Amino acid sequence: MSVDRPVALSRRTMLGAGAALGVAAPLAGLGALPAAATDQGHDGGRYHASVKAAVGFLQQVTDAYGKTGARIVQSFDDTRISDIGFIYDNALTSIALLSAGDLKRARQIADGLLYAQNHDETFTDGRLRQAYHADTFVNGNGTAHFGWEYGLTGTAVGDMSWSGLALAQLARATGKRSYLDGAVRIGTWIFDHTYSTTGLGGYTFGETGGLEDHKSTEHNIDVYGFFRLLAILTRDAAWTRRAQHAWEFITRVWNSDDGFFWTGSDDGTAINKNPVQLPLDVQTWYWLSVGKPRYGEALDWAKTNLATTDTPLRTNSALTGTYSVSGVGFGSGTFRTDVTTTVGGHDYTPKPDDGAVWFEGTGQLALALASRREDGDRSDAAALLAQIRSAQSNLGKGQKFNGKTTTGGVVASSSPLDTGFGFDYSPNLHIGATSWYVFAATGFNPYRFN
Repeated sequence: MSVDRPVALSRRTMLGAGAALGVAAPLAGLGALPAAATDQGHDGGRYHASVKAAVGFLQQVTDAYGKTGARIVQSFDDTRISDIGFIYDNALTSIALLSAGDLKRARQIADGLLYAQNHDETFTDGRLRQAYHADTFVNGNGTAHFGWEYGLTGTAVGDMSWSGLALAQLARATGKRSYLDGAVRIGTWIFDHTYSTTGLGGYTFGETGGLEDHKSTEHNIDVYGFFRLLAILTRDAAWTRRAQHAWEFITRVWNSDDGFFWTGSDDGTAINKNPVQLPLDVQTWYWLSVGKPRYGEALDWAKTNLATTDTPLRTNSALTGTYSVSGVGFGSGTFRTDVTTTVGGHDYTPKPDDGAVWFEGTGQLALALASRREDGDRSDAAALLAQIRSAQSNLGKGQKFNGKTTTGGVVASSSPLDTGFGFDYSPNLHIGATSWYVFAATGFNPYRFN
């Protein structure tokens, strides 16, 4: 894919691409990696080396453009979208490094988010752009250098919530007021700009061109988890009430007939029931963020209906020889895609494989199942983790960040993948997919104070 063309919008800005919280116990993983990142694959730590390699990959990429100071980390290898770093991916990476005991790099990324928040070229209200440049993060005039094809699209609630989750985790781990203040500014922006009392209620998509009235189930799940952390950190009951507002929206988009959550609403009132837009992460993140057993069957729907195996003989598969890999797709659109045309009809996207595995989501499902702990959940989670490790060992070899070959990472997908929302994933090394593997393998829930 040409790096000088804008890729289709990230799922963080697409509709619906898109638990009670843990008690305030000491944050897991602040010691050295061998003690902190213990594997949860139920095999006596046999795969600890793969977790260490994944963390090592995140460290390599964090340092790709320098080892000191605040920074934004490049999301994909050099061939995907050059040095662009999405704030969602950066939030995940900061939390993953924190969970593995690398407080220094976790803080450098969180400091990058704070810098972007405090040095926007236009806004002073605490919002963040969707993505920034990792190489030239700071402009000559001191403002944060956002990627024009992403930053100009506006600000989305999901992106903001994940950045807030990262800052909240750092606030608790370090006691630094700057992280808490940054998280509160994000929460205040979400509440002030997206709180809705019409239609399905909840929080709107954000200030993103053409999507202002949309409401995403995923985003409301993110808001719920983020605001509950703010309630703990600030001891302000207002954040609990604001979280409850998101929860009420989530309950309204539950499909009781089939046991899953719909993706959201295009107009804020009518539920989007498009059969090619039934995403995985709404189901997995519900469990990780909210975790109420009443809706736990959403995980069963996901593991049954979104399971897939990619093999070299599938149309448009990127796999070769005798290698195959299993996991889950992004959503229903992955399996209902038109394999004869490019994703979204764009000239810069590939023709998709309708059996492609989405490794970020595979990690999410593994973590969610392992934490639910119903019959068969732990063995299912272990099987999913084994597939991610297989991909870690076999896919993405020789890929580079800032011209440097990296090792230990996980690719976004096994083959070109259609999400059903007009954008794609490809077999590029991805800090987001790698971070979710770290969470799943170590049992760390980024929505909670573990």
